[in-house]
Amino acid sequence: RKVLEVVERIGKLDLIAKELAIGDVVERHLEDGDIVLFNRQPSLHKLSILSHKVKVRPWRTFRLNECVCNPYNADFDGDEMNLHVPQTEEARTEAINLMGVKNNLATPKNGTPIIAAIQDFITGAYLSSIKDNFFDRKTFSQIIGFMFHDDVIEDPETGEKLSIELPPPTVWKPQRLWTGKQIWNVLMRPNKKLNVLVNLEAKCKQYKAPPKGVAPDMNEDDAYLVIRNSEVMCGYMDKATVGDGKKDSVFYVMMRDFGPDYAVHAMNRLARLSARWLTNQGFSLGISDVYPSDALTAKKMDLIRTAEAKCYELIDLYNKGELERDPGCDEEMTMENQISGILSKVRQEAGDACFAELSRRNSPLVMAKCGSKGSNINVSQMVAAVGQQIIGGKRVLEGFQDRTLPHFAKGSRDAPAKGFVGNSFFSGLNPTEFIFHAMSGREGLVDTAVKTAETGYMSRRLMKSLEDLSAQYDNTVRNSSSGIVQFQYGDDKLDPVDMEGSAKPVHFDRSFTHAVTTTWDLNDRGLRPSEIMQITTDTLDPERAKLERISLTGENLGYNDKSDHGIDQLESARDFLDTVQNYIQIKCDKLAAIRTKIGMDSGIKDLGDIDAAVADDCEQRTIADGVLKISAAALKEFLMLCLTKYERSKVQPGHAVGATGAQSIGEPGTQMTLKTFHFAGVAGMSITQGVPRIKEIINASRVISTPVISCTLDSKYETVAGRVAKAMIEKTYLRDIIAYIEDVWSVTSSYVNMRINWDTVMKLGLRLTTQDITFAIAKSKAVKALGVQVAPVGKTHIRVNVQYVPEPRGKAALNKTRKPLEIFDIIQDLKRILPNVVVKGYPDCARAIVKKDDKPDATGREPVSVLVEGYGLKNCMTTEGVDGLRTRSNNVMEAKDVLGIEAARSTIIAEISSVMGGMDIDPRHMQLLADVMTYKGDVLGITRFGLAKMRDSVLQLASFEKTPDHLFNAAVGMKRDRIEGVSECIIMGQSMSIGTGAMKVVRKLGITEAEYGRKKSAFESAFASLPRTIAAAA
Repeated sequence: RKVLEVVERIGKLDLIAKELAIGDVVERHLEDGDIVLFNRQPSLHKLSILSHKVKVRPWRTFRLNECVCNPYNADFDGDEMNLHVPQTEEARTEAINLMGVKNNLATPKNGTPIIAAIQDFITGAYLSSIKDNFFDRKTFSQIIGFMFHDDVIEDPETGEKLSIELPPPTVWKPQRLWTGKQIWNVLMRPNKKLNVLVNLEAKCKQYKAPPKGVAPDMNEDDAYLVIRNSEVMCGYMDKATVGDGKKDSVFYVMMRDFGPDYAVHAMNRLARLSARWLTNQGFSLGISDVYPSDALTAKKMDLIRTAEAKCYELIDLYNKGELERDPGCDEEMTMENQISGILSKVRQEAGDACFAELSRRNSPLVMAKCGSKGSNINVSQMVAAVGQQIIGGKRVLEGFQDRTLPHFAKGSRDAPAKGFVGNSFFSGLNPTEFIFHAMSGREGLVDTAVKTAETGYMSRRLMKSLEDLSAQYDNTVRNSSSGIVQFQYGDDKLDPVDMEGSAKPVHFDRSFTHAVTTTWDLNDRGLRPSEIMQITTDTLDPERAKLERISLTGENLGYNDKSDHGIDQLESARDFLDTVQNYIQIKCDKLAAIRTKIGMDSGIKDLGDIDAAVADDCEQRTIADGVLKISAAALKEFLMLCLTKYERSKVQPGHAVGATGAQSIGEPGTQMTLKTFHFAGVAGMSITQGVPRIKEIINASRVISTPVISCTLDSKYETVAGRVAKAMIEKTYLRDIIAYIEDVWSVTSSYVNMRINWDTVMKLGLRLTTQDITFAIAKSKAVKALGVQVAPVGKTHIRVNVQYVPEPRGKAALNKTRKPLEIFDIIQDLKRILPNVVVKGYPDCARAIVKKDDKPDATGREPVSVLVEGYGLKNCMTTEGVDGLRTRSNNVMEAKDVLGIEAARSTIIAEISSVMGGMDIDPRHMQLLADVMTYKGDVLGITRFGLAKMRDSVLQLASFEKTPDHLFNAAVGMKRDRIEGVSECIIMGQSMSIGTGAMKVVRKLGITEAEYGRKKSAFESAFASLPRTIAAAA
C-alpha cells in the first residue's frame, strides 16, 4: 500500500506516478464539487446531518448558506460543526439522494418547510415586495441582475440555455415603471418557457380578518398574498409566505408542484437579491429607532395608570371581603389571577401602541412586522415598558416577611411591589425593577439547563424503543423480530413529510385553484353539475375497482360492505377517493345554487341526448362562469393532481418510521418548558403540562400528579345539572354538613351527638337523608373498629352511642389480646374520626369543578361539563346525569383497567397531542408511539422494564441500561441473539435491514444456462449430499 504525498519539491512525482500499481490507495485533498456530510451536535433529528457540495475557500472556518441553519439549529456565534467525507461512489450517491439539502427541504415532523428564507432574507423580501416600490428599466434590470448572478437558466426538456424575460411595465405613462412585486414574478418564472406556474393564496403575518362581505384580497394593509400563474396579484412577502414552518409559502408550493430543484434555485435568487438590496438601500438599528415620541410615552403612562387603578380596586374589594371568587379558588387566588391578567395585558397594549406610533420605516418595527426577528413584545419592551414579571406562573412571591423586597411596605400587593416593570430598556430600570427582571431571567436559565438533561434522556428512551420499526413491503410496520406493530403505518400508509394539508395528502382548495388557473381558456365551456359528476365518476371508478374488499373466506365483498371485520388495508384509499368525490360534490352544489339564483335550471339532472353546449342560455351561462367555471380540462387536471399526489405520499417500504417518529416527538420536546401549568378553562384547576407530563405518559405511570376526569353531561347546557353531578361525584365530608359535634355524658349512657345543617346540604345540592348519613358513618372502617352504635335522633340529629364493655374474666380474659378502651378514649377518637367520614361522593374523587366553556358550540350555546380531580373513572361514568360514552380520564392506566387496551391507546394519543398541541406534530408519530406501548396487549412504559418486555435482544437491552446485568444473565441462561435490530447490527458492524438495507439489488450477469449448466433442483442437491453407501443402495 502506497500513500501518494505531494513530493514535487524533490522532483520524484513522475517517478512515483509511474510506479503506481493496482491496489495502491491514492489520497488527495478535497476539491470543489466533492460531497461531504455536515453535522452539528446535538443531533436532535435526522436533518442535523446533511450532505453538501464543497466550495474550497481559504482560512479555517466553515461557511454555509444561512437558509440551511434552521435544521442544524446553528448560528454564527462560535458554533462548532463536524465534517465527514464519504469515500466510495455508493456512499456519495446515498449522501446526495437521501441526505442532500434539496431533498430535505421539509421536516419529517409534519411536512412543513424547514429550509427556507431567514432573517435578512425575509427583511429583504418584505422591503422589496411592499407597495410604493417603483423602478425604471435601468434599476429594475440591475435588481434582476443581482438575483441571477452566476445563475444559468435551462429548459428542463431540451437543455437549451434561456434568457431572462422582463415583464411588461406596470406604469406606462409618463414614464415606464416596474413594481417591487414584479421582481418576484421574475424570481419565480424568469422565462415563459419554464412551466413553473405557482398558484397560492396565503395570509401574511400582519393579516387581520376584513369585515363581513369584504374579500380578503381587498385587505387595506395589503396583507393577503395572491399569486396566479407565478404573478403576484396582491400582498407582500414575509415570514408567513417565504419563511419556514408554513405550508402556504412560495417555496413550499414550488417544491411540491414542480420539484425541489426549482425551490432551491428560487431560494438562492432571494438570498442574492436580499443581500444586495439591503446593501444598497441600507438597513441599520440605532438608539434613535427605540426613542419613544412624547405621544407614545403619554399613551404608555395612560395604560399603566388605568391598569394600576383596576388593581387597586381589586385589592380594595379583597380587603373588604367583597371579591367574588372564581370557581375552585379562594379570594387571594382570585385576586392574584385577575391582577396578573390585567398587568400582563399592559405590555401587549403598549406593543400595539408602538406599532401605531412608530414610523413604518422604523427598523425594529420592520423586522417585527415581517417576522425576520423579534415581535411586538420585543419592540414594546425596548420602547415602552418591560411589563409584568411572571415567576413560576405567578407574580413575584414574597421573599421577605409579608413583602417581596425591603423597599416596599409590608402587606403591599400593588403592581410595582409584585414585579411590574413600568420602565423600558431605553429608559432604564430602577433597582427594584432590575432585581425582579433578574429573577425572571434566572428562572429561564435554570429551566433551560435542567430541561436539557430531562429531554435528552426522554429522547434516548424513545429512540431505543422505536429505532428498529420500519415500513415493510406488505404495508405493515414491524420491528426487527417481524412482530407487527401496525397493520399499516398511521392507519393510511402515508408519509408525514409529504402531507400538504393538515396531516392530509392533498390541499384540495389550492390544488383546485391551480388546476383551474393553469388550464384557463376563455373558449372552454363551463360544465353543468351533472357533467362534472359524470366525469368524476368515470375517472374514480377504475381506481375504486382496484380496491375491492375480500372477505376472510376469500369472497369479493361490495365496495361499501362493512360486514366483514377482517384487517382492511385498502380502507384509507377508499376513504380518500370518497373525500375527492365529496369535494367535487360540494363544488357542484355551489354551482347549482348559482345557476338557480340567476334563473337557470340547476343542471343536476342528466340531459340525456340533448347537447349540453346548446342547452343553456349563453348570457346566463357567461354570468355563471364568471362566478364559478369548471371546464373539462380543469376537472381532469384536478383529479389527476389528487391521484398523483396521493400515490406520491405513500410511505416507502424500508422507511425507518420508528426512528423518525422518536425524533419528531423528542426534538420539539427540547423547546417545551419543563414545568408549565395552564388552567383548563377554570382558574384553580391546574394540570401538569410540558416535559413532566410527557414523562408520565411514556413511563405508563399508574399514579400521576394531576389526574383529571372530564365528565360530559346528558343535559350539557344546564348549569344546574352540572352542580347536581358535582355534588354526587365530589367527596363530601361529615364536617362540611354538620353545625356542631359534642360529647354527652350521663349516668346511664355516654354518646357523641351531631346536628346536621340542612341549609348547607341544600346549598351543596346533596341528595341526602338522615338515614344516608347514618349508614355512611356506620359503614366507615374507622368507626366500625371502635364497636359503636349509630342511630338518627329526629330529623336533625345523629347519635353515636358508646357502650361500656366490662372487663372479661377467667378463660375469656386469656383469649382477649387487647384490653377494651376506656369510654373517654373512645369518645375522643370519635370526635377526631367523625368529621373526616365521607358521607357523599366517591372516595378517590378529591374535588369536582363545574366548567362552562368560553366559546359557544355549533348551537350557539356554551356547554357545561364537570372536571373531577382524582381517580374513579368507572364511578364517574355510571353517575346519574353523566354521559358515560363521552367521559374520559387523562390517566392511561385507569383507562386501560376500565375500558381496555384500545382505550389506553386512544388516551395516549389524545394526551400527547394535548401536551404537544402547540408543536404541530403529525398524528401518525403519536399513533406509532401509542401502538408500540400497547401492541403486546398491555401498556408498557418506555423504560428499562418496559423495553425488556418489548424486546428479546440481549445486545439491545445491554446497550440501553444495566449493561453488566443483562450480559451476565444472558451468559448464565445461554441466550441467543439473532443480530436483527439496529443496536445489535451497529455493535457487530453488520448492515441493518431498514432503509437501503431492506432490499438487495440483483443484476444480470449475462451468463447463459449453456455456459454455466443447468441449476440442480433442491432434491438433486440433497440427494448428492447423502453418504455414498445409502445413495448406492437407493
